[in-house]
Amino acid sequence: MKSVQHEIDERTNLTSSNKFELLLFRLGTDTALGQSELFGINVFKIREIVAMPSITPIAGGSAHSLGVVNLRGQVIPVLDLPAIVGCKPTTGLNIMLVTEFARTTQAFAVESVEDIVRLDWNQVLSAESSGAAGKLVTSIARLDGNTDGTRLAQVLDVEAILQMVTPQEQSANESQKPRSQLNIKNGTIILAADDSFVARTLIEQELQHLHAPYEMVKTGKEAWDRLQVLADQAHAEGKTIMDKVCLVLTDLEMPEMDGFTLTRNIKGDARFKGLPVVIHSSLSGSANEDHVRGVGADGYVAKFSAEDLAATLHGVLPARGK
Repeated sequence: MKSVQHEIDERTNLTSSNKFELLLFRLGTDTALGQSELFGINVFKIREIVAMPSITPIAGGSAHSLGVVNLRGQVIPVLDLPAIVGCKPTTGLNIMLVTEFARTTQAFAVESVEDIVRLDWNQVLSAESSGAAGKLVTSIARLDGNTDGTRLAQVLDVEAILQMVTPQEQSANESQKPRSQLNIKNGTIILAADDSFVARTLIEQELQHLHAPYEMVKTGKEAWDRLQVLADQAHAEGKTIMDKVCLVLTDLEMPEMDGFTLTRNIKGDARFKGLPVVIHSSLSGSANEDHVRGVGADGYVAKFSAEDLAATLHGVLPARGK
């Protein structure tokens, strides 16, 4: 266990190479085939891995809540991850993954931790694009590369899991608050990229609320490819990309190309000079915010607060005339 924790602590400098670390774990046998499958969560979301401590059940807790634990001076809710995804542990809930993202701390009970693997994002395919769409899975990681018989791991959509287990009523209420329309140049759009269905839905609702025209894609590569098309169109019309796109809003964790790489590509290409990029991510720790500044993003907002997203977009766009 110490070696696994050590791997998490030392691998935080992969954002410059379109790579990431995936923590692999098992939840028990599934209800369909009775097999024990591999699941994964980005290491950047893992704060700590501990042997299962004593849990205090909470009266009236949600169906998938095991209770709370007191860990290092903080009371943390613990969720039964096997029950959430429909698995049954064969040896019990032995490990607790303490996660920190979207400004919240919570723990997930799992059966076992297997490994930490370093992957290129191009080894990861969108669950929707690969025909394996599920409400709780964003993507499928090909652990041994694009080869027949490669081991596969399901990358869990932790935002969707939390939304399912503990619906964020505040976000819904925030979306109803009146907000001023974004100052966007006529004829331009916001190009948004996120691989989470839940996140895309919330982003779309907020952009509609702000009366902002937009296009939504599922990966950084799709966003980059779309920018190429729009840049070519602008050039053919004697215009610039700023006549087509006013801002790029991107997640960080995405199949094929992550948000760090997308941002660096945009900032390093003369065709996109002046095009602002706002990163919208559940990776909300200070280390991740340092990475965001390092790639030259114009703004950063942690998921998901409609009010904060609107304020960030207003802060980046106010100088743009219609």
